[in-house]
Formats: sequence, C-alpha cells, structure tokens
Amino acid sequence: EQPDMDRLVAVKILHPRLASRSDLVLRFRREARAMSRLTHPNTVRVLLFGQLDTGALYIVMEFLDGKNLLQVERKEGPLDPVRAGNIMIQVCGALGEAHQQGIVHRDLKPENIVLSMQGGMADFPKVLDFGLAKMKDPPDPKTGSMRALTQQGAVFGTPEFMSPEQARGEVLDARSDIYSLCIILYEMVTCKLPFKAKSPMDFITQHIKGKPIPVNERVAGLPLTEKHWSVMEKALNKNKDDRYQTTLEFAEALKSWVNGSPTEHYLPSHGDAAPSAPSQPDAAPAPAAAQDAPAAQVPDKSREIPAEVETGLSKGVVIGLVGGLVLLFITVVALVIILLGMS
Repeated sequence: EQPDMDRLVAVKILHPRLASRSDLVLRFRREARAMSRLTHPNTVRVLLFGQLDTGALYIVMEFLDGKNLLQVERKEGPLDPVRAGNIMIQVCGALGEAHQQGIVHRDLKPENIVLSMQGGMADFPKVLDFGLAKMKDPPDPKTGSMRALTQQGAVFGTPEFMSPEQARGEVLDARSDIYSLCIILYEMVTCKLPFKAKSPMDFITQHIKGKPIPVNERVAGLPLTEKHWSVMEKALNKNKDDRYQTTLEFAEALKSWVNGSPTEHYLPSHGDAAPSAPSQPDAAPAPAAAQDAPAAQVPDKSREIPAEVETGLSKGVVIGLVGGLVLLFITVVALVIILLGMS
C-alpha cells in the first residue's frame, strides 16, 4: 500500500538467495529496464526499480485487480471466439510496441496475461513478466563486450507455448511471439492445446515436427468457422516466414475473425467433448479451479517448468535410460548370486 498516493502497488522481489547469481541479477534488471520502456496501455506499468539494504532487488508495478487467462479459462471454460479475438487483438498491440523496440517476450502463456478492469472496460488484458525477454543489453563494464544471458542452442521458456525455432534453440524474433500468442488463442477457445503430449520433451518435439490438431478435431460443439481455423493455422506455421510477420498483421486477421460473416461455414464437429477447464498434458488430470487472489499479477505456477532447459535434455533422458538398464543388470546379477549361494 502506498498511503501518500492512496493506491495499491505490486512489488516483485528477487530472492536474496539468488543475488549471488550474476545472470539472474542481470535478467531481473533487464526485465525492469524492458518494462520501463513500454508505455502501451495493455502492458503492465513499472513505477519504480531499486535495491534494498539487504541487497535484494525489487520492481514496483501497478496493481492489477483481475484474473490471468488460465484462471479465467478454468472458471468459465472455452471463451466465445469473438471475446477471445478481441482480447488477443489488444495483446497484439502491447507486443507490437515491444517488438518495435527490439524486445521479444519469449515466455508468453495464459498466466502472463491478466484480464483487468480499466476505465470501466472489462476484459482489458495486461501483459506481464518480461523476465525472459530478449533485448539489447549494455556492454560488460569489465570487457566492453555485449553480455549474452543465453548460450547459443539453449532452450528456455514454457514448452507448451514455445515456437518451433525456440524449441530448437535458435535466435528468436517477433514471429516466435506470434506463434506463442496463437497457442494461447487456441487454448482460449478450446481449453486444450493443439498437440497431444505427455511431457515437456513431448511438447518440444511436437512444436518442431508435429502438425497442430484442427480445433474441430480437438473439441466438438464449439462455434468455430473455417475462418477461425485458417487464421490460427497460418499463425502456427512451422516456418516463421509463412506466419504473420508482425503482430499488426495478426491483429488485422483477428479483426476479420471478430467481424466475420454469419454465412461462413462452421467446421464439422467431430472432436472430443468440450471441456470445462483447460487441459494440461494428457497424462495428468486438470488441476482444481484456481482460487481468487487479490494480487492477480502473481502468475499461476501449476504448469511452470524451470526457466532454462538445455537442448541436452534429450541426452539426459538417454543417460537416464542407460542408467536404469545398468541398475537392472546389477540387480539381476545380485539375484543370481543369491540363488547360487542358496543352492
């Protein structure tokens, strides 16, 4: 609470235990710097950045009284396509400003978009959490060279919503964010993701090689037309050159979605029964409904994975399998020795 201003604010603090990690400190500072440069009404406002006497870094932001998209989906089920389209058009505006300043978000997901009330307007989205944003960092004061927080080939973010090029550890641009936005849009209107996967590695593989499941094959009984799917299909193209090239292009396509003709053909309905909450990886049941929280800007952590997953993760899986086989072999040998001893 800020008594002199008679307002509430949200304070994000980097835990003191992490203050010794120079990469995390730089990333936290970079988040504050990136967000302070953005003035779009659909981006959360940063009011102050500083450091406590204990050494802990903090960012003071506007307080958002609302729910993030994941909480909304869990409470209400699939959103009406027109409503979802109008929300996404506003989000495109926020990301458009960031992209014009050379900032790529790289961690877009429903938890990082909060629906708030602004000037009496409902469904006013605010984009949060630029902690993984790509932007030009200042030179290292010791060496004078540019500092890279992410090694070439590193994969980081949230697997369910990352683009194919992000899954491959490539250099990202605005088109990667557009792919992620469309995954969010797909979940908004279906409460499911466009791939059936059971683990983070499955999602990464599907983004690189898998074909998105058409919305009418994923969920039955939703008011989705051929126009809806054609817009999403383009935004989900594996080749970034064949997607919408800017958020402005994507927003214009969504406007035609929102103002579509009533004579458009609806997609044939032969998917699963419509869910009442967004699905998680298919192997796990949907989590319980999120509880209302006064500080709605705190993202839902139910499906968050560690921020950085090296591309060597697949090697780790292989090593784990080899280790399991070795352990099994040792166990069998031990049992044989015991049986021989008994005989």
